[in-house]
Amino acid sequence: MATHRSAEKRARQALKRRARNRKAKSQVRTLLKSVRGAIESGDGEGARQKLRSAERALRKAASSGAIRKTTASRSVSRLARSVHRASS
Repeated sequence: MATHRSAEKRARQALKRRARNRKAKSQVRTLLKSVRGAIESGDGEGARQKLRSAERALRKAASSGAIRKTTASRSVSRLARSVHRASS
């Protein structure tokens, strides 16, 4: 456990960051599942709308550092390609 004041503060900050990152990642995973579910059910318009919200969440998580920017871009690219294939 932390013994210095500065180390205690860093531990508190780490807990807050961990909670924020976990929430962001969880939200992203949920949105990705909803997009994939819409694709599998054949709902092209719904998949497009869900893709927009999923992309926004992915980019936001990447900008806050919860996930890497390249990971977010790759996920968005693959999802968009899947949605495009499903709707056409």
